[in-house]
Amino acid sequence: MRKIRMGMVGGGKGAFIGAIHRIAAQLDNQIELVCGAFSSDPDNAVSSGKSLYLDEDRCYRSYQEMFETEAKLSDDKRMDMVSIVTPNHLHFPVAKMALEYGFHVMSDKPATVDLVQTLALKEIIEHTGLLYGLTHTYTGYPMIKEAKARIKHGQLGNIKKVVVEYPQGWLAHKKDEGSKQASWRLDPKKSGISCCMGDIGVHSANLAEYVTGLAITEICADLSSSVTGRILDDDGTVLLRFNSGAEGVLLASQISVGEENSLKLRVYGETASIEWSQLEPNSVWMKFTDKPSQLIRAGVGGMDAITQANMRTPAGHPEGYLEAFANIYTQFSYQIRRRLFPSTCNKETNDLVSINDAAMNDVPGIESAVRGMAFIENVVAASQSELKWHPFLLVPQNITIPNKLKKA
Repeated sequence: MRKIRMGMVGGGKGAFIGAIHRIAAQLDNQIELVCGAFSSDPDNAVSSGKSLYLDEDRCYRSYQEMFETEAKLSDDKRMDMVSIVTPNHLHFPVAKMALEYGFHVMSDKPATVDLVQTLALKEIIEHTGLLYGLTHTYTGYPMIKEAKARIKHGQLGNIKKVVVEYPQGWLAHKKDEGSKQASWRLDPKKSGISCCMGDIGVHSANLAEYVTGLAITEICADLSSSVTGRILDDDGTVLLRFNSGAEGVLLASQISVGEENSLKLRVYGETASIEWSQLEPNSVWMKFTDKPSQLIRAGVGGMDAITQANMRTPAGHPEGYLEAFANIYTQFSYQIRRRLFPSTCNKETNDLVSINDAAMNDVPGIESAVRGMAFIENVVAASQSELKWHPFLLVPQNITIPNKLKKA
């Protein structure tokens, strides 16, 4: 038994999300960073690796060099998995090569730059038999898992309405476009056909489906760009219909001045409703028509087993974004560990995070990746159409990036 050895592509000096992934991956002492190709600039890639105190011979100048070299190393040294934290346009080629060279993959979302690539990636995963995870981070929050469990166990009755909103304000003005994080998200060559919906709208759709256990079947969408000269959307509203007959509203915005990362989910059933906000992640509200509302706090009273498996601290010690990220990585590491050490890794393994089969397998994978990319393409296509309702299709659509979006 040993730590799972991880390489990283992207996330070098000046990158925000790479550091988040590294902290999360190593939080529970199950994964160690052993190598990386941290930038498309070879010199920056090497210097970034050195700044993380990696061995110089494992600070690679490109991801191609890393996979080719690592694959030749002995079993006691070679990395087991790779974390992909690049802009969207590199997700597919990096994941493809990693899988072809025998490495498990954890990728930032969305999985690829378009649905054609995601479906191709699914075929590669099925062919290689290797593991693939996607960091839909918000599914890792303990109280999101508690909300999911309560809905699954029928505590809300039949679901009638789902409202999910994700307003941000960091791209409200032209001057906000100068940062590294903004520049590639607003570039269709690197981001794909959507900025706002591809960045945070897809998180919202994933969260709505994950918590309710329902699937989106129809959409009506209106996307816009509020800043002169922007090609891609920075704001949008989507009406949803689910396979159960429930309806919903999804709001995603990057131009809502003063908002931080105000992700919020509300699910209304026949007998009760449930509400969660990322700004208060350790709390879930349940509300009723015939009795007082109930505040459910992490660590207080009985919780679902999967919720417990994703908590580390006693009540009153908040667990947030980093811990939610870490839950996905830690559970992914257990999946890898089962493959590496099947005779010694039994079902009762308990380390810093108590784990069980259901929790271990609760990592977003290629199916979430396909639905996420399909959501992005369906929403953009629907917004470009004069028709009201559109079926949620899991096949590529004919979509163009207009010179000027509607209502720009």
